[in-house]
Amino acid sequence: MPQPEPHARPLSISMPRSLTRLGLSAKLLLVTVLFVMLAEALIYFPSIANFRRNWLTDRIAAAQVAALVLEGAPEDGLPEGSENRLLMGVGARAIAARIGGARRLLSLDSMPPPEVSRSVDLRTLDWLSAIEQAVAVLVVPATMPIRVVGEAVGGADFVEIVIDEAPLRRAMLKFSWSLLLISLLLTVLTAIAVYVALNAMIVGPIRHLAANVMEFEADPENPHRIIAPSLRADEIGEAERALARMQMTLAEELRTKKHLAELGLAVSKINHDLRNMLAAAQLMSDQLVDTRDAKIRRFAPRLIATLGRAIEFCQATLAYGRAAEATPAIRPVGLRQLVAEQAELLGLPENRQLRFDNQVPADLIVPCDPDQIARVLTNLMRNASQALVQAGAADDAQPTLTIAAALVVNGVALRVIDNGPGVPQRARANLFQAFRGSVTPGGTGLGLAIAAELVRLHGGNIELEASPVGAVFKVVLPAPRV
Repeated sequence: MPQPEPHARPLSISMPRSLTRLGLSAKLLLVTVLFVMLAEALIYFPSIANFRRNWLTDRIAAAQVAALVLEGAPEDGLPEGSENRLLMGVGARAIAARIGGARRLLSLDSMPPPEVSRSVDLRTLDWLSAIEQAVAVLVVPATMPIRVVGEAVGGADFVEIVIDEAPLRRAMLKFSWSLLLISLLLTVLTAIAVYVALNAMIVGPIRHLAANVMEFEADPENPHRIIAPSLRADEIGEAERALARMQMTLAEELRTKKHLAELGLAVSKINHDLRNMLAAAQLMSDQLVDTRDAKIRRFAPRLIATLGRAIEFCQATLAYGRAAEATPAIRPVGLRQLVAEQAELLGLPENRQLRFDNQVPADLIVPCDPDQIARVLTNLMRNASQALVQAGAADDAQPTLTIAAALVVNGVALRVIDNGPGVPQRARANLFQAFRGSVTPGGTGLGLAIAAELVRLHGGNIELEASPVGAVFKVVLPAPRV
C-alpha cells in the first residue's frame, strides 16, 4: 500500500469544534461594535477641535469687551484695580488690542510674559490644524502660557490674549469624558439594534440552513430531512430553494444507487454461480463434437459458441461490477508490439474472414499501463472484428481491420478502423455507457464502458470519429515525456 508523502497534508472537510466557538452572531456583534467605535472616533476629533475653537473664541469675545473699555478709557488710563478685574473676567494674563493704529495693553504684570508655548491665530486656523493642535493640548500639555489672536469688533483691528492652557485642557478633558459616555451609550444601543435586526434577517436563517445541512448529512436518504423553503424573495430564499432542490435530487440519487448496489451484489453472486455452471456445460458440450450423430454434430458448434458468449457476458459483468479500476502503473511501452500481441490473442492474423493491418510505427513509445491499454485494445478490436465477420464490409470490399497511431499536439492518437457497417445512430448517444451503449444485438455495451474508464484513468479520452465508411474509434493518450 503506497505511503503518503511526508509533506502531504491530510485532506479534511470537517473543522475542529474548538475553532468554531466564536459563532456568526458573536462575530457580527464584535464587528458592529468595532465599526461604531471607529465612527465615534472619527466624530470625536472634529468635535474636540471645534470645542477648543469655541472655548478660545469665547475668551477672545470677552477680551473684545475689555478692548472696548480700553478704547473709551481716558488718556491717563483706567482707575486703579480696573485692569486686574478686566483680566480676571477674561481669564487672561494679558490683553492687547490695536486701536486706531496704536497698541493698547492690559497685563497683570508690569510687562507681558516674555515667552509662550504656542501661538494660535483664530483668523487663519483651518480644520486640519485645529485637530492637530487639539490633540497636542491633550497629549502634550503646555508648560507656559499660550498666545491667542482673534478678530475684533468696533474700532479695534485685532485682539490678542495670553492665557494659561490648563483651564482649556481641563475643559477639553471634561468634554471628552462626556462625549465618551454618550458614545458608549450610542454604541451599545446601535450594536444591540443592528445585532437584533441582522440576527433576525440574516443570521437566524443562515443558522437554519446550516442546521438543516448537518441534519441532512447525518441521514441524506431521509425525505423528512429536506429543508422546507420559506417564501423569502431575497438571496437567502433562493439559497433555501436551491438547497431543497439539491437535497431532493441527492436523496433520490442515493436511494437509486443503494438499490442498484444491492441489485448489483445479487447479480454478481448470480453471475459467479452461473459462470461456473456455464463453464461446466461448455466442457460437456465439447464432447458432443465427437459424437456420430450428424444432427448433434451440426448443432454442437452453435451450442458451444452460445455458451462461450454467455461465459464472456458473465465475466464482463463481474469485471464491471468491481469497486474501481486500479491506478495505472505507467511505463514506456512499444505500442506496435502491444497491438500485435492482442491481435494474436484474438486470432486476427489467422482469421480468413477479414484482413488485419497493423500500421502502428515500430518506434512509437507510449507511457501507459500495458495491461490496461491491452484491455482497451482487446475490447475495441473484438467489437470491430465481430462486426466485420457478422455484417461484412459496407462497400462490398474485403473486410479490413486497421490499427494506426501517430503523435499529435496533445499526445498520441491511436485509431481502430474498420470498413464495416458502422455504428447505428441510435447507439451513439450512450455509446460509452454500460448496458446502454451496445452496438451489436444482444450485447451489453460493457466493453466500450470499460475501455472509456481505463482511458480516462490515463488522463486521455476516447471518441467515435466521423467517417464515411465503417467505424473509427480514436483513443488519445498523453504525449510521451522527452
